[in-house]
Amino acid sequence: MAPDYEDIRYEVDGPAAVVTINRPQRYNAFRGKTVDELIRAFRSAWADRAVQAIILTGAGDKAFCTGGDVKQRAETGDYGPTESGMFEIGYLHKLIRDVPKPVIAAVNGLAIGGGHVLHVLCDVSIAAETARFGQAGPRVGSFDAGFGSAYLARVVGEKKAREMWFWCRQYSAQEALAMNLVNRVVPAERLLDEAKEWAAEVASKSPTAIRFLKQSFNADTDHQAGFSNMAMTALDLFTASAEGQEGAAAFAEKRQPEFAKHVVGH
Repeated sequence: MAPDYEDIRYEVDGPAAVVTINRPQRYNAFRGKTVDELIRAFRSAWADRAVQAIILTGAGDKAFCTGGDVKQRAETGDYGPTESGMFEIGYLHKLIRDVPKPVIAAVNGLAIGGGHVLHVLCDVSIAAETARFGQAGPRVGSFDAGFGSAYLARVVGEKKAREMWFWCRQYSAQEALAMNLVNRVVPAERLLDEAKEWAAEVASKSPTAIRFLKQSFNADTDHQAGFSNMAMTALDLFTASAEGQEGAAAFAEKRQPEFAKHVVGH
């Protein structure tokens, strides 16, 4: 583990780089610093010739990742300080897609909101039997109108994607498997071993062939990056609005939000 990481752990185990979001006290929700460290870890894995696959997981057994740290947003109005001064979640999304090595999500618990988007963007997802999946944006005054919605619709279909975003329900690992949201479900104690086995198996394949294949798959949906950039700009404006702030405040205060009174226009 690199000593300069605070919010994540990074280790190389054989052909796999294992990136672990390490904020279990916040259900592995990410703040600005977490995103910076995830970007650094993925770039390190990209540059390391010994790494043939990247495993993304969460610390503990409760959560893979529950998205942006809404408590932090309620306290400070943003996701905290970052290296560049920008909250670079959009760049992290692009990096997961662009890194020329398979990215395996090992979903160990809750994959909710922005954490759900992260696993969807990974090339494959392996879930513990105890994992749960869902979007939460409209419940807390947030959204992902780029890859998080448009690409999700490619994965599970339009009807299911709209259900997931509009109703903010949660789904079991078996339900996720049935809708092709994950590739395999295994007992929780087997999860990381299973992910490492997948990494070892793909490491025996041609890295150049894998790189071309990943870029070919991405080419079909790369136009969604433009929508994602626009959506992130819109999200910045929305979270600063009274309606967006109401969602974060209600979450922090553990009450039902009153969005309607803040709506501007029709």
